[in-house]
Amino acid sequence: MTGLAAGLVSGLPVYEAAAAPGGICSSYYIRPGSEERLSTAPADGEAYHFELGGGHWIFGGDPAVLRFIRSLTPVKTYQRRSSVFFAGQQLYVPYPLQNHLSYLGPEIAAKALQEMLTAPKGNPKTMADVFSQSFGPTLTETFFGPFHELYTAGLWTRIAPQDGYKSPVNISLALQGAFGQTPPVGYNATFVYPEAGLNTLAQRMADRCQVGYGKKVVQINAGQKTVEFADGARLPYDTLISTLPLNKALAMAGLAVTEPADPYTSVLVLNIGAVRGPHCPPDHWLYNPATQAGFHRVGFYSNVDPSFLPQSARTNNNRVSIYVERAYPGGEQPAVETIKAYAEVVVKELQAWGFIGEAEVVDPTWIDVAYTWAWPNSQWRAKALKCLEEHQIFQVGRYGRWIFQGIADSIRDGFVVGSAFKGV
Repeated sequence: MTGLAAGLVSGLPVYEAAAAPGGICSSYYIRPGSEERLSTAPADGEAYHFELGGGHWIFGGDPAVLRFIRSLTPVKTYQRRSSVFFAGQQLYVPYPLQNHLSYLGPEIAAKALQEMLTAPKGNPKTMADVFSQSFGPTLTETFFGPFHELYTAGLWTRIAPQDGYKSPVNISLALQGAFGQTPPVGYNATFVYPEAGLNTLAQRMADRCQVGYGKKVVQINAGQKTVEFADGARLPYDTLISTLPLNKALAMAGLAVTEPADPYTSVLVLNIGAVRGPHCPPDHWLYNPATQAGFHRVGFYSNVDPSFLPQSARTNNNRVSIYVERAYPGGEQPAVETIKAYAEVVVKELQAWGFIGEAEVVDPTWIDVAYTWAWPNSQWRAKALKCLEEHQIFQVGRYGRWIFQGIADSIRDGFVVGSAFKGV
């Protein structure tokens, strides 16, 4: 999305590795009982609608960017429904957990409040320090620790703090939530999604650009200022706008910095279409601090919108379209047979919870660079960006700049960088 936005504004050509636009924001369709991915919905509508890497909901963002999105495709607005799910107790606690302590019982609520009020303050060096200083040991041991152990693939005690807005701390709301209800808060309390799917937005942006498809970059010769593609083509450049992950851009350009590279995590996402189980929740997604299979989040596409279901299931809602996320240390993709065995365990666990009955589609997707992190006091990101800029390679977007941001902010960044090179 970032590259398309930059290409749209600058007028420069865009080179896309895949055969269609959108990158990891691409949608696809699979008929029940099939393994074939379809790039467009079949004429009869009898297919589950999935996305690479799970649900990509558009949250936050500059109003001007949202206006641009709406100018290309109609969107629907949704109020977030999400919970922390403690499977052992069959307990759902609305997100964010710290604002709904009453669900945990009076003893835990009182203890957690006391710890939040008296937690020692300081200069946190790690993500674990942030949780300890913000929430105290009870909530860290109950949720934040075990969830982030899964979410960061074990990095949470060693990486620098980030994404503070994902776990907002407000003592007043915590006190209110210990005795009653609180208003929704957080970066994704409301979100939008294109009525015709995210792939439609990407395609309509691409229609306004010069896009070359199937152009996977394999090497950047920073000295000769050429780009080599997997198909054997080689093109010269004066300036590159790159959305490649920062670590991969450095490697492809044969460049290096003295700092140790910051870590990242990969994510295996199982897209599942199934008979809806008797205890399938109404949530859009669940945070899972303890699972037998090791996943950390379950999302429900079809709880957001029934268009993610086969046409015949949209009225009676007897099917469910799900994505299940599990994090891995960066680049450590499991073997095919390992993924197959894992998928079977996930399906059995979801069935045991009563979320699903028979699984009609189970389709794995792998996102190699999914979440980016930083070591405490690291200068790697700043040095890497500067090194590339010295060779006229300008990184943009979530992975290009090694930051967390949503689709709307990524489009905005593409506009900003693209406008800087308009007419160049």
